[in-house]
Amino acid sequence: MDAKSIVELNPKVKLNNGQLIPQVGLGVYKVAGESAEPLILSAFEAGYRRIDTAAFYGNEPEVGAAVRNSGLPREEIFVATKIWKDDHGYERALNAIDESLARLDIDYIDMLLIHWPSPALGKFVETWAALEKSLESGGVRGIGVSNFQPDHLATLISAGGTVPAINQVELHPGFHQAEVRAANDAHGILTEAWSPLARGRFNEDPVIESIMAKHNRSATQVIVRWHVQLGNLVIPKTATASRLQGNISVFDFELDETDMDAIAGLDAGLRTGPNPDEF
Repeated sequence: MDAKSIVELNPKVKLNNGQLIPQVGLGVYKVAGESAEPLILSAFEAGYRRIDTAAFYGNEPEVGAAVRNSGLPREEIFVATKIWKDDHGYERALNAIDESLARLDIDYIDMLLIHWPSPALGKFVETWAALEKSLESGGVRGIGVSNFQPDHLATLISAGGTVPAINQVELHPGFHQAEVRAANDAHGILTEAWSPLARGRFNEDPVIESIMAKHNRSATQVIVRWHVQLGNLVIPKTATASRLQGNISVFDFELDETDMDAIAGLDAGLRTGPNPDEF
């Protein structure tokens, strides 16, 4: 697929706050600062229009530089970042938001997330209040959460105020997160998958290999397409520019019911990252 087709075919999903977000974007976790800008510029050339970063990733300045140097209108690019758990608390979060805005230097953040609930700190509700406050200035356009379990969501929503637009969680063929996705759906929150490829753990899985052969597609394309058909937002990551276009070229084929059922059978509760109840 060429870049123009990818931009046109990548579904724009409507969030509960009215924002439109490209369903497939690029995650830049562990993309080193010096390589981040050229990689993201290559991603824009390949047809990506959404970038997911975080204060913890240490590459917000490079993400911002890529957006500024892309030659694309700012409104065509959706940028998300996240506030790290060390910055929980109302005043501390407000400062962290200002710092992210300054590092990015792109006029506004499209989506700002609480990176982890860190329930032992007991501060995510007041941190959320800071994110709500950030909406008033226009420097932040949308707010959401990451790694929130159903009980964390219930606590946040019962406190009143804004319902998160997104809950970004670990989600891949080995970890379908049915309970979290159901809770998100019940509150009108869109599920976004981080580590959507489980760091390549399913590239040689017989089920995935069979579907690859059936559709003449790569493992990444099969898995990203699975996410798309589930309705997830998805941010496959690569640090290799040559793989960018292939990873997002998933809009000209479809998995059938047999394929989807086969991938459903891979769910084994395989968590590769921290447990949000403990981190």
